Amino acid sequence: SMLELRELARTAGVKIIDEVIQHRRIDPKTFIGSGKLQELVLRCLRSGAEALIFDAELKPSQWRSITNSTELKVIDRSMLRLDIFAQRAQSSDGRLQVELAQLKYNLPRLVEKDAGLSRLSGGIGGRGPGETKLELGRRRIRDRISELERRLGKVRESRDFRRGRRRENQLQLVSVVGYTNVGKSTLFNLLTGSQVLAENKLFATLDPSQRRLFVPSVSSDSENISGGRTVILSDTVGFIRKLPQELETAFRATLEE
Repeated sequence: SMLELRELARTAGVKIIDEVIQHRRIDPKTFIGSGKLQELVLRCLRSGAEALIFDAELKPSQWRSITNSTELKVIDRSMLRLDIFAQRAQSSDGRLQVELAQLKYNLPRLVEKDAGLSRLSGGIGGRGPGETKLELGRRRIRDRISELERRLGKVRESRDFRRGRRRENQLQLVSVVGYTNVGKSTLFNLLTGSQVLAENKLFATLDPSQRRLFVPSVSSDSENISGGRTVILSDTVGFIRKLPQELETAFRATLEE
């Protein structure tokens, strides 16, 4: 899990200075306990760290307690993933999904003049289309969430229509699926001759790509190619552990594909 967190941090552009692992029951207020939190803050001051990244999804009350105990940026695993998604989203659909996920995730953490969220703006943990919306009131954020859900509903309808057309034309869909950053896009490019983005980073792919691919048939008793069929090959967004509900809901259109 910590190895995965290091990869997430590297992808987000974070330079890791130190790591701390603690074995204890989760403290309902500060997650790691008040004594350990003080020790951690002092350790950060000595090392010159600018942010604390937790390998868990902090509850809003825990996140607020920690941010009130330090001047450092406080980021949890979900914030880090959202930051990466914000950097990676290229299509209009992808940006809508990222903004929806950001607003849904940050709404419970939003209080008037919240110092913790203001520290995140403009940097790691606070980038993306949802950043400026955090300055708006809760009611306007809820209105924006409703608008985004309506627009993403249309995206789902459009994709349902395209899937229906493929079924009518008896085109089969073959998807390359797996963990993030295992080489799905590289394989997709090799099979289809495409040039979709393929990098040694987590979540290089945020929007599904599709190409026609002719698959030759090989007879069972020989190696001779006889005929074949055309399929639609789809490159997909990679899986990762501990995907928060906000991301799962916002990326439903992509996950359905």
